[in-house]
Amino acid sequence: MSVTDEVKQRLDIVDVVGQYVQLQKAGRNFRALCPFHSERAPSFFVSPERQSWHCFGACGTGGDIFSFVMKKENLEFAEALRLLAERAGVTLAERRPEEEAERDRLRQANEAAAQFYHRALVSTKAGQKARQYLEERGQDLKTMQDFQLGYSPSGWDSLCQHLRERGYSDEELVAAGLAVEGERGLRDLFHQRIMFPITDMRGRVVGFGGRSLPIEGQEEGQPKYLNTSQTAVFDKGGLLYALDKAREHIRREGLAVIVEGYTDAIAAHQHGFANVVASMGTALSERQVRLLKRFSRDVVLALDADTAGQEATLRAVEYQDILGRDIRVIILPEGRDPDQVIRSDPEAWPPLLENAQPLLDYKFEAVSSALDLSQPRQRSQAVEELLPLLAAIGDKIVQAHYLQRLARLAQVREPVLHQMLLRQGRKQGRRREAAAEGEAVATAPSGSKQEEFCLALLLRYPELRENGLALSPDLFWYSENRELLQAWQRCSQPEEMRQAIAESLEEHLQRLSKASLPPPQEAKAKLEEYVDYLNKRELKAVAQANIAALADREAEGGPISVEELAAAAQASRSGSLPEEIGPEEVSETAALLRQSTEIGIRLHQSSKIEMGDEEGLT
Repeated sequence: MSVTDEVKQRLDIVDVVGQYVQLQKAGRNFRALCPFHSERAPSFFVSPERQSWHCFGACGTGGDIFSFVMKKENLEFAEALRLLAERAGVTLAERRPEEEAERDRLRQANEAAAQFYHRALVSTKAGQKARQYLEERGQDLKTMQDFQLGYSPSGWDSLCQHLRERGYSDEELVAAGLAVEGERGLRDLFHQRIMFPITDMRGRVVGFGGRSLPIEGQEEGQPKYLNTSQTAVFDKGGLLYALDKAREHIRREGLAVIVEGYTDAIAAHQHGFANVVASMGTALSERQVRLLKRFSRDVVLALDADTAGQEATLRAVEYQDILGRDIRVIILPEGRDPDQVIRSDPEAWPPLLENAQPLLDYKFEAVSSALDLSQPRQRSQAVEELLPLLAAIGDKIVQAHYLQRLARLAQVREPVLHQMLLRQGRKQGRRREAAAEGEAVATAPSGSKQEEFCLALLLRYPELRENGLALSPDLFWYSENRELLQAWQRCSQPEEMRQAIAESLEEHLQRLSKASLPPPQEAKAKLEEYVDYLNKRELKAVAQANIAALADREAEGGPISVEELAAAAQASRSGSLPEEIGPEEVSETAALLRQSTEIGIRLHQSSKIEMGDEEGLT
């Protein structure tokens, strides 16, 4: 995660902007008099949901926390980043030009280790028991090759010696997560384990999962599974096992299936169910869900039918709003995992998927079956377990449905639960913690990916320069993207642009430069689509602000409604304005109504483009 994402994750824009202006609640947003120009009626809005601000008055611009502080404090991006990082408690590391080369080196070391482990499995006597163990579980040689499965020998430093011979230093082996300091010096991290190479979305090996073997003489007390610790290239919470193999199948089938373990995913792929990935443990993370959203919004969980698997399933409830769909759950036969189900009867798998339950329905049934609901205290326990999940639902219609269901379940009047729900919502705060302590999660606000695609196209295709120079930076709400666009517009050569941007933006620029993009003949049309999306996003934001302003006028105007003001605006043209309505009220309301009408016409006439599900940059 970039440092800008980490700062955004830790700071709430409402808190940041609220230090400079007096904000008032306006529906889902907050409003205030614009701090950047004089005005009598509030035209400055802050969206907690999008973590953005916008002035719909004379400024006609907006952005995120960085752009707000830059404009308010008259700072450059790098200065605003330092200021906000200090407030957020984020340390800004000095970036080195060779950092990406070092990351490549760590990936290469992991790839070399994967080859070493694979040869040990398929070509050595030491790996025979591991091969036999895998074959007994239905994994043939082709599967071992397809997934580059391996075996870590028992030697103290067998891998270390092998990689040293290939030019890797001890420091690199430790940094890659392949070795640790032992009593007799550097030693291999993995010993006598079946090795599952873990790859990123591009298929590059970044770490390993190792499963212990039931071998005599093996040290007791060792964990069944051992994973690479977090490194510069391996972050378990941001990866999904087999996603590099499954991504195109997920996109084609419109469905992603998440299992828990490596062998669950391998069994599925072996039997032709290639849209399956593994979470590599019980704690499904927000980043993993966002990864899948690039390829499909329909997600089914098929976790083990044990306590750990159920806990992981229940924690996933809060991720449904990210997808905008119900996450569904496969009900597996008691005591069996996906690996066992698929291997014993592959034809049973599709019906299980077809009959998958919505996640919240599954949770209600799980709680109901575990408690004696004839007892008041157990009904109270059911409310205690279910109410926090309902508070996490963003869709109010869905929330109301399950609140009614909970009222029936608990035999309590719905208004009582509604009050408890409001208290629960306040307790959880405006922004829910996105991960467990120590895990930072990068959010991907709606629209940021379209900005990134625009930039990536401009960076890749020089023939789009004329189109790019015509773009207004104000269309880009996210400061890192706006900064890169302005640098690109100022600089005619890539190297000149790299020298012109802040160091903190180098990684972002590099990622955009390597993005997977359409061919040159489609580039201009794609750019126009993305720009059209950004224009429509701007229009919709203005429309929403106008609706809020009109609603506020009606709420605050006593007996004079918006409809009456609109009628008065018509009457004012003939000079017959009612005494109780001032000309300024009529003029401002008429302007809002006229602008809303114009926006509605423009949105209706523009071609309909569904861009919300675009794949993120890879």
